[in-house]
Formats: sequence, C-alpha cells, structure tokens
Amino acid sequence: MKKILIILFSILLFTANIFSQDVCKQFEDIDKCGHANPFNKINFRENASTTNYDIIYNRAYFKVDPAIWYISGTIVSYFKTRESSIDKIVFDLSDPMQVNSVIYSGKSLSFTHLNNELTIQLSETINPNTLDSLSINYEGAPPSNGFGSFAAETHGASSIPILWTLSEPYGSRDWWPNKMSLVDKIDSIDIYITCPSAYRAGSNGLLVEETSINGNSTYHWKHRYPIAAYLVGIAVTDYSVFTNQVPMPDGSNLEVLNYVYPENLGVSQTQSEQIIPIIQLYNQLTIPYPFAKEKYGHAQFNWNGGQEHQTMTFLKNLGQSLMAHECAHQWFGDYITCGSWEDIWLNEGFATYFEGLTQQTYFPNIWKVWKSSKLANITSQPGGSVLVDDTTSVNRIFNSRLTYNKGGYVLHMMRWVLGDEVFYQALKNYLTNVKFAGGFAYTPDLINEFEKASGKDLTKFFNQWYYKQGYPSYNLKLNHDPKTSTNSLQIYQTQSDPSVNFFEMPVPVQFFYGGKDTTLVFNHLFSGQEFNIVISDKIDSLKFDPELWLISANNSITTSTNEVLQNDGTVELYPNPGSSEIFINSSTDNISQIRLVDLFGKEVYSSEINTKGTHVNTDFLSQGMYIILVNIDNKIYSQKWVKR
Repeated sequence: MKKILIILFSILLFTANIFSQDVCKQFEDIDKCGHANPFNKINFRENASTTNYDIIYNRAYFKVDPAIWYISGTIVSYFKTRESSIDKIVFDLSDPMQVNSVIYSGKSLSFTHLNNELTIQLSETINPNTLDSLSINYEGAPPSNGFGSFAAETHGASSIPILWTLSEPYGSRDWWPNKMSLVDKIDSIDIYITCPSAYRAGSNGLLVEETSINGNSTYHWKHRYPIAAYLVGIAVTDYSVFTNQVPMPDGSNLEVLNYVYPENLGVSQTQSEQIIPIIQLYNQLTIPYPFAKEKYGHAQFNWNGGQEHQTMTFLKNLGQSLMAHECAHQWFGDYITCGSWEDIWLNEGFATYFEGLTQQTYFPNIWKVWKSSKLANITSQPGGSVLVDDTTSVNRIFNSRLTYNKGGYVLHMMRWVLGDEVFYQALKNYLTNVKFAGGFAYTPDLINEFEKASGKDLTKFFNQWYYKQGYPSYNLKLNHDPKTSTNSLQIYQTQSDPSVNFFEMPVPVQFFYGGKDTTLVFNHLFSGQEFNIVISDKIDSLKFDPELWLISANNSITTSTNEVLQNDGTVELYPNPGSSEIFINSSTDNISQIRLVDLFGKEVYSSEINTKGTHVNTDFLSQGMYIILVNIDNKIYSQKWVKR
C-alpha cells in the first residue's frame, strides 16, 4: 500500500516530516500516548474481543457529501459463531462515531460503545457454528488516524469537494463498524454509496447499479472475493470515467476502470495505457490477475501516493511507477494479505520489487539506476530489520528503507540465490497454495515455498537478511604472480551491525583482461577466503557485483600485480623462530603493508603502515610456519617465519 510518490524513479522516502500530526495524534492506540490500546501487541492480528465469530458477508449503506466531513450508514453483518456459544458480539468502531441503533431479528438490542469497541448484548445465546446477522445504524464525523483514514478536501482550480478513505493499518474502525482483523476476511460485500448527484462514487468490485432520486445518486458496488476490512474503500467527487482493456491469458479482456479528476482527463488517458503491459507482465511472472471476474480500477485522490483498495486502487496520478507498485498489491497484499503487520514486507517488499521488474522489462536503461537508488537508501543507516519490531508505530510499519526497499531487495537477492526459474515457480506456488491463497500468510509460509521449490535450506539467508540487521562491506584483494601467470582473489567482509557475524552470499566479480571480460561467482563462506582465478592472462581490472545483486556498501578493491621477491636482506625480521612478537625493519624505504598468511594461503593478519620499522604481536597465532609478505616501494618481499 501507501506508496508515497516522489519524482526521480519513485524513491520511497517515508519520513516523519511527511505527517502533519505527531504519532499520538496519528495513532491513538499507542500506550505512551495514554490511550486505551487493544492493538499494542507486536503480532496484532485481531482484537481479542472479536475472536468468537467470523464475518461472512457485509451489506454496507454509506451516505456522504464530499463537501462535509461526515458519514452516516447502516452495516448489515452476517457472521458465523466459532467453537463456543456467544451472548454478545463486539465490533471495532472509534469512539467519536455515534451508534443510533442495533437491530437483530427485527428488535433493538442494547449496546455499549467504549474504548473503540461496540459491544452488543444479544437477546439470545447463539450456538456454535451458527450463521446469523444484525444491523448497525451509525453516523458521525470520523477521526482521521494513520495516513488519513477519512478525508474530505478539494481538487482543481474550482475547489471541487472530494472525500476518500484510507484505512491501513488501523483506520477502518474510524469510519465504519467492522471486524478489524488480519485473520478473518469478509467473504463478500455489497457497498451502496449515496451522495449528491453532482458526484460519482467509486469502490470495490463491480458497479452493478446507479440510481438517482431527489438530487442524490446511489452507486451499488458488488464484490464477491474475500477482502480484509482495511482494503474496503470509498472515494467520491466529480469523476470523469474511462476504461482500458487488458488482453488476458485465457483470451478474455480485463476491464481497467479509471475514475480521474476532469482537469486531468487528457493526461490520465495517455498515462493509463501503461497499465496494460504492467498487468500482462504480472500475469506472466505469477498467476493471472486474481480478481479477473470483476475489474481492476483507479480512483484519483489527493493523498501523495497510493492505496491498493482491492480491485480499485486510489492514487495521486497515473504515473507508471506508482501504477506498477499499487497494481502488484492486487497479488501481494490483497489476494494474499500479510497475517501480521510484523510481516508487512509480504505486501510492500513485493510491490516494490515488482515495480522494479517493470523497469527491468520495459525501461532497461534505468533498471540499474533504480537498483542503485534502492541500495543507497537501504545502506544509508547501519541497522534495522525487514521484520517490523514495533507494530504500534505506523511509521515503523511503513518504513520505506526497511519494509519497502530492503524488503524488495531481499527478494532480488533470493532471485539471485535461486535463479529465475525456481524463484518465479516458488511465487506461483505461493499464490496457489490453498492454505493462504485468498487469505493471509506469514513470512515462514513464503520461506517454505522457496525451500520446497529449490530444495535448499534458506534458514541462514532469512536469519541474516530478514530477522536480523545490517549489511556487509566487501574488500577484494587481487594477487597476480607473473612467474606462474596465476591469479588469486581474497574476499574480506565486515558487517554494519553486530547482529550478523557474517553474510554468506554468492559473490559475483567481473574481471577484465586482454580486451575481454568474464564474470565469476564465488561461494563466500568466511572473511579472507582465497580463490584461485581460472584466468591465465594478466587481469587489468575487476568490478564487484556488476549487476547489483547484493545489498552492500563501502566496498573496495586492492590489486597487487607485483612480483613476490625472496628477501635479499632488504627486510630484517626477528626473532625467527619467535613466540609472541615479530620485529620488522626495512633497510631502504618505508614499509607500506605487512601481511601474514598460513601455509594454506589464508591471510591471518594484515596492516597498512608507513614506517621503516614496526612490530606485530603474534599471541593470537597458533604454532606453525607462516609466510610474511612485506610491501616496500610496491615490491613484495617474502620470508618464512615459525611460531614456537
């Protein structure tokens, strides 16, 4: 959801400055603000008071005027009791809203409305696994929490009123009574929106009827797919309407219904054509658009980004990058929804990466720029996990650096580790798994699909990149021996955050030699690991990770093509054998570098200096023979040394 629109390749920069209210005003549930908080658990999935029933169907009647910050309505809820009998039922509804009546079997029920919960006392006990229904009549001026759960503004030079909703993550209760859950989707919903006839109303599903009477129009939208409460949305203004048609794999056409501001009609009609290849690409990479029996659509609104309401995205404009991001959510976020806000990367990481895949496919000249911009943002700070460690903070849930960009790049690295064929097959398996297709999933569910498709244990990969923090920095040291015409490469690594001791990744390096080049991939298992290079020519230069597959930063390359000379007395080294210390002196110029390697070629010590004499403490070394390499004026002198 919620892709904030920034020009220049749509880099997401959710910062605290974006929000006009402080955290307490944005999100009234946070304990530190002193408010009641039924949703402060890190793994919030649903209000504990609403776990005794499932929502089967909603029929929602909303009456609004976009010139007025107000809503009134009736919500008919069909519910099924779970495993125990119930004599009361609870819905989530913010305290500022007024409940006028609750009707059950033609009779009014008593209720209390406190701490953002509407508790209804049933007139009789309902048995387990029983389908029943009731109606809630309500009205009020909704609060606007999170990213603006309810808004009434204007657009255009004539200041035409517009009203919209944006419920993610905790805002659906601000404007209608519902079950705010990441466990239980509404199986189907009918939405009736009544507004002054000067306006049109957009929502989820298919528009099946428009009626007008006494200066008001009612729009009936029918949606017959499971939907999370936060993905229900309405938008009302003087929309101009046009459609696009997307050829689908089965030979049918998918309607893309566009509701745009009249003043933007021309440019929107031109921009909207880009949605056709976007949906076709997603169909090819994953599964056909999951709501194909209804529609896909766009409704323009003032918020500076987009929100992926199921089958009808609300967005600022129809720019390619924004459309690509929000459309991807129909697969990742809507069809399969994260089962906890801790797992929000399953929505946003995917949408970010698929936005990038449209760049790779249709704009290859900026694909590398897109990747570079994401890497720069990810590595702009040393820590932070993709896993959301504070789901009470809206800003943390939707952190652009971690949830969006790092989450998306983790998928990019997974593709690198598994290869395209396995990666995309795993995604298809994920989207068709009956355990969560059309429902909710968690990060271990996705990991399991990657492991089944690849046959690999990916525990270490996700521990490093999802659960823990930081990124690696690589130092590559290329050595060439002109006597034997052989090359070797040592790869060192440091980490930006102590939560990870070492990032195990296949490391690609491009080598240039004799007017040719080749890229080799090294299975990097420990820092300082040395690899023989199967290139007999002298290597002119090399490039680390040329296609930007890895999250890394502050990388460096050192090349040494100097002949290794036997010590001719230029270097004085004592004592030899020794125990805890070596003294090293030069009889000519200053020493620039000292390296110690064991008999297996592994570097055990390295130091950059600029002096004629120094000493090295060797207490950390085990007994045995070592080679000491001393660089003086770009000549490397070697001498054996024994640790006693």
